[in-house]
Amino acid sequence: MYYISMIIVIAASVLYHISQKSIGENVSPIISMIVTYIVALVLSLIALIFFPSKDIVSSVKELNWASYVLGISVFAIEIGFLLVYRSGWSINVTALFSNIITTIILIFIGIYLLKEQISPVNMVGIGLSIIGLILMQK
Repeated sequence: MYYISMIIVIAASVLYHISQKSIGENVSPIISMIVTYIVALVLSLIALIFFPSKDIVSSVKELNWASYVLGISVFAIEIGFLLVYRSGWSINVTALFSNIITTIILIFIGIYLLKEQISPVNMVGIGLSIIGLILMQK
C-alpha cells in the first residue's frame, strides 16, 4: 500500500492539473466547483463500499476541526489553481512552484510546531529547491 497510495496521488495530481488547466475560461468558477464536488461526493459514497464504516453516525461525531478546515482548504486550493491557470501560469511551472513553497512552509511547521527532525541531507534538498525556485523565475 506504501507505493500504491503514492502512485494514486501522483496520477490524480497529473489529472487534476490537466483538468484545472482545461476548464473553459467562460465557465463560472463556482459552477465548475459545484460540479467537481458533486462528482467527488458520488465517488466518496461509492468508496464507502470499499472502506466501510461500522457506524457512520458515530464516525461523523468523532470528526474534529481538521475535517472542516480541510474542506475550506480544498475549496481554496481548487479556486486558487483555477484562477492561477486562468491568469496565465503555465502547467509546467505552477505545480512545482506551489509545491516547493508549500513544502518549505511545512518544513518550518514540522520543525518548530511539531518538533520533527530534519537531516543534513534534507537541508541540502531544501537548498536545492530554493535554488530551483530562483532559476524558475529567470
